[in-house]
Amino acid sequence: MLKVIRLGATPVSLSLLSIQVYAASSEKETSKKELLKIDELSLYSSPARETKYVENPQSQLEEGVSQLRHAMEPYTAWCQDLYAKAMPKLEKAVEHGREGCEFLQNPPAGFYPRLGVIGFAGILGLFLARGSKVKKLVYPAGFMSIGASMYYPQQAVAIAKVAGTQLYDWSLQGYIAVESLWKDNPKKKKSGKKGDK
Repeated sequence: MLKVIRLGATPVSLSLLSIQVYAASSEKETSKKELLKIDELSLYSSPARETKYVENPQSQLEEGVSQLRHAMEPYTAWCQDLYAKAMPKLEKAVEHGREGCEFLQNPPAGFYPRLGVIGFAGILGLFLARGSKVKKLVYPAGFMSIGASMYYPQQAVAIAKVAGTQLYDWSLQGYIAVESLWKDNPKKKKSGKKGDK
């Protein structure tokens, strides 16, 4: 037991002693000529490499796949461009469809009777438009728009303003096109040349 105490007490007593150790200064003993640079140390030097990269020859299958990829590159780029343009529009259409389904599942009060009256006005317009194909297009659309404007007057006014400006623009473009055709008529030019002779 005494031996155990002595063996345990010796390291503990040594740890309580404080001994100061001083390092020798390197400036006095070594001169600047004897100092080594980092790249001179053997640890940091790398052996000279004499390896060359040799590309493996392509097999017939790899050449065929490479040619196919180069031939299909314009088409894949076109498909990617088309996908990038179409996806936002498709996502918007899906979102509008979801909103429409949610609206139809939880409609506001009186929505279905209004929808019934507007639909009946369209059927009445189809019934009254016997004979002409133009009447079959104009009458149902006109009766449905009149029925919708009775229930939704503010939206009807806004749509009428936009439709009026669009209709004016289209009629102006049509007038300009007809006028340019009338002025550039080749028959007039031929008849004018005959009169000069």
